[in-house]
Amino acid sequence: MALIHVDFFSQALAGQTDFWAVLPNDVPPMMIGQNPQYNRKPKVLVLLHGYSGNASDWITGSPIRELAGEYNLAVLMPNGRNSFYVDKESTGEKYAQFVGEEILDYAGRAFGLDVSRENCMIGGFSMGGYGALHTGLMFDRYSRVIALSSALIVNGLAGMTDDNPIANKAYYENVFGDLQTAAQTAHNPEVLVKQRQAEGKPFPGIFMACGSEDFLIDANNRFDAFLTEQGVAHEYRVSPGIHNWKFWNSCLVPAFDWALA
Repeated sequence: MALIHVDFFSQALAGQTDFWAVLPNDVPPMMIGQNPQYNRKPKVLVLLHGYSGNASDWITGSPIRELAGEYNLAVLMPNGRNSFYVDKESTGEKYAQFVGEEILDYAGRAFGLDVSRENCMIGGFSMGGYGALHTGLMFDRYSRVIALSSALIVNGLAGMTDDNPIANKAYYENVFGDLQTAAQTAHNPEVLVKQRQAEGKPFPGIFMACGSEDFLIDANNRFDAFLTEQGVAHEYRVSPGIHNWKFWNSCLVPAFDWALA
């Protein structure tokens, strides 16, 4: 599997940024065998890292290179810093635009990939799981969303104090704006669901998973119930696990089997 590190100028971020790419363009015929996944062009999968992570997290934490070869996936892993993959008003911080459109367009040009909606998927864990849901619902570029242990925290931001063990109040205000009203904005995937329904837009397929002992289980259960209430088709799996790579890696084969069925 070809592993490529790309530094390029992002218009959305108004500066240099980077991503890692795994491309199944050098897989020996003996390793392909009768694999039906190679009866088509590579699917494109954008994978988002979590809070405090970086573009290499999926490479070091998961078997994504091996799985990309097995499933014939071109995997793009961008650096989202601690942005929650949302757009801010300030110049250079359009992270939703970056992962929602720009990285696909750039990779399509650079690597000759098919970046049509039906050929593209987005996934992530924790902050990246939220980012995958938010991006997949905000833009019309992805046909599948894989969201693992998603940090669906927007509904709990009102009334937050500086006592949060992960980050202080100023950080959340910088990312989401007014914390009292953030849940009523497009930062909330629930709001995006209702917008898509009102506009009559099709939904991407949604696969969610969360460990039953994960500190984010209640927020994921809430979003599952919300999607069910709204009649939005999705797959949701809960199994024993906490907020770690052991759980996320256990979800990858089921998620890819679902996405490529």
